[in-house]
Amino acid sequence: MAKQRTTARPRAPTGGEAMVEHFDVLIVGAGISGVAGAYHLQKQCPDTSFVILETEERFGGTWWTHRSPGIRSDSDLHTFGYRFKPWIGPPIATAEEILSYMGEVVEENALDRHIRYRHKILKADWSHEDSRWTVEALRTDTNEAVRISANFLWMCQGYYRHNEGYTPEWEGMADFKGRIAHPENWPDDIDYAGKNVIVIGSGATAATVVPAMAESAAHVTMLQRSPTFFRTGRNAIDIAETLRELDVDESWVHEVTRKKIMFDQAAFTERCFETPDQVKQELLGQIRELLGPDYDVDKHFTPSYRPWRQRIAFVPDADLFKGIAAGKASVVTDEIDRITEAGILLRSGETLEADLIVTATGFNMNVMGDIAFSIDGEPLDFHDTVTYRGMMFTGVPNLAWVFGYFRASWTLRSELIADFVCRLLKHMHETGAKSVAPALRPEEKDMKLFDWMDENDFNPNYLMRALPVLPKRGDKREWQHTQDYWREKDEFPAIDLDDELFVYRRGVRSNIAAE
Repeated sequence: MAKQRTTARPRAPTGGEAMVEHFDVLIVGAGISGVAGAYHLQKQCPDTSFVILETEERFGGTWWTHRSPGIRSDSDLHTFGYRFKPWIGPPIATAEEILSYMGEVVEENALDRHIRYRHKILKADWSHEDSRWTVEALRTDTNEAVRISANFLWMCQGYYRHNEGYTPEWEGMADFKGRIAHPENWPDDIDYAGKNVIVIGSGATAATVVPAMAESAAHVTMLQRSPTFFRTGRNAIDIAETLRELDVDESWVHEVTRKKIMFDQAAFTERCFETPDQVKQELLGQIRELLGPDYDVDKHFTPSYRPWRQRIAFVPDADLFKGIAAGKASVVTDEIDRITEAGILLRSGETLEADLIVTATGFNMNVMGDIAFSIDGEPLDFHDTVTYRGMMFTGVPNLAWVFGYFRASWTLRSELIADFVCRLLKHMHETGAKSVAPALRPEEKDMKLFDWMDENDFNPNYLMRALPVLPKRGDKREWQHTQDYWREKDEFPAIDLDDELFVYRRGVRSNIAAE
């Protein structure tokens, strides 16, 4: 492999301007997507200089910032893990296991030399004159201002605020005598052993926190306004176990297992759309078998929407339901009237007493890491743009955003986008292009535009709250984030980089070279 260029090129100061480091590519975030991007950039574009700016003190993203009890993946690690590094642990993994896996990738590929931790990006401005982005960041450990320029900006920071969960404002919260905590801001000093805990929420986080806390709490109540669909099963993949029994090389185990999982996911998703009532009964049948004939599954585990209109959480080894069956945990389906000194008063008039309230009520989405973007000094509102395949935006040059899948593992799309970005960068280098931005073709100028996501297709509350700030989509597949890995895996490699929708510029007016 060609030697990777790591040294930044200083840009000469002009007037009172401080020295600005320059890189070919700036990757935002050292989570699962940022590490994937760095790996592929280093492998596929070895002569490209790049830097990764990470707000936190360590790589890992979600798996570093989230510290709540039982934190684990809700996607299997065979597909959530990278295609280039086999995953050999249980498919549903703990945060510690995922961080260890990512750490091996960072170490084995010498990626750490590219990462600058505790760098919080505040602003990013594109200059048409210079054909480059200039980023202003703050070193959170020293309070030092940092300026870095880059030809290309690769946004891998995720799609929600890592340290700010969404908590509704309920009347009486200040009256509660116990503690209220959100899983995204989990205090290190919480001791819930022997205490009564209420977990508000019904999604993947609640399904993780409840069984973990039930092991030592006196009792855990999952309080939900409405139910969620769950799938359950062994925390193991049969085909992976069989291949290992046959002493098949782990690289083959990884590849075959990934293909089998993706095949099954595609079939299940298709069934959710074509025979939703049948899938619904299958999902509820699993729960009835675990909780018994006397449990009110209709009330507590039967959503009003069809399967996959919101994310379906996988419960490994049925630990949530085993806890309920054993009496360590329970589910209450009701609405909150107010918080009281001793717990929660429900609309039904029932009072739930608690020593600790956990608000597993979702998260706040952001767009581009809450960075103040501008083009030639003019503020950029991404809601005014149209997305190209959920990764680029009309009128925004030299920028790619990683937004993964809801119905498949996030990382599958991270790596598809990584391949596309590397191919695009090489194409620009070969053709002498300094910038590229997608634009609607002449015949698409009057194309009907819609919100980022069709709420009839996928409508979790966090996404609905964010629609006013997310980019728009068109009525053609390439102007949408389709959530369809099984087609995109073939479509992305076939994207014609010379299509007229890609508007290239091949020169700069500044006397500062873009190279």
